[in-house]
Amino acid sequence: MAGITRRQGMGLVAGLMATPSLAQGAWPTRPVTLLVPFAPGGASDIAARAINTRLSERRGQPVVVENRPGANGQLAARLLMRAAPDGHTLMVGSIGAFALNAVLYRNPGYDPLVDFAPVTLAVTTPNVLVVNPSVAPVRNLPELIAWMKARPGQVFHATSGIGSSPHLTMELFTQLTGTEATHVPSRGGATAVMDQLAGTVQVSFQGLGSIIGPVREGRLRALLVTAAERSPLLPEVPTAAEAGLPDFNVSSWQAVMGPAGIPAALLETISAEIAAVLKEPSNAATLEAGGYTVVANSPAAYGAFQRAEIARWRRVAQAANIVLD
Repeated sequence: MAGITRRQGMGLVAGLMATPSLAQGAWPTRPVTLLVPFAPGGASDIAARAINTRLSERRGQPVVVENRPGANGQLAARLLMRAAPDGHTLMVGSIGAFALNAVLYRNPGYDPLVDFAPVTLAVTTPNVLVVNPSVAPVRNLPELIAWMKARPGQVFHATSGIGSSPHLTMELFTQLTGTEATHVPSRGGATAVMDQLAGTVQVSFQGLGSIIGPVREGRLRALLVTAAERSPLLPEVPTAAEAGLPDFNVSSWQAVMGPAGIPAALLETISAEIAAVLKEPSNAATLEAGGYTVVANSPAAYGAFQRAEIARWRRVAQAANIVLD
């Protein structure tokens, strides 16, 4: 330290060491932006709005949800990638944005394992295997498998789009059961459900929240839920393992990420704050009533989960030869 006294040098080092902790303790120092890669009303948007108001109240700064739909989440993800790693720009995104795009697209423009910092796995929701009983008169999984095998090329399934969680869930299902189903992508989850209610498709995997009403009304029949435990919203529907398909624990999910480079201590602070908001009893109850399970785990736990999800769905996509440009 030429030109600096020993005391000045010690003070400089102490100041440098103190600055990160001060910044982390004061976070946020200005408004926080929660990017959402889809239009308002979807699952990512619901998760973001479960966070923003209470997080703002807890930390004393505005937390603004900014919907940036486009390119299956790629537009918002690229914005996040370029944001400063100071915790003031975060993204609440889906399995599609944070896992499936990296599997399905040749060049999505970002690597979720390199360009982002994992904050927390916010919520999960299982998919439900449903049939239209008027066109698929089956009551359980063995009957469905036999019915599908007797109709090669004649069974259709609807999803919210190519590369969506329900799409890859059906691909995994057909790989495991030796069945076939032709994909009919729709403009969104609600449209896919309407297609099935209209009888244009016979079978599909849909998010739990989107089919509770039609199942309870008897317009769709639920054969299994892709979770380790039965859903309290449809307690009569067996899990995949109970129905006869072990190791079929599949969920759609929403997570929070920041740009790569956020200091570890600040990342832990952000994660703990968002987890606390999600776990507040009134917040958790509202989310669970919509079919979501609050997870709100640590950055390390979410990072490990994300890596495992990418590896699993890459195997499924490669086996089904699904590639998007």
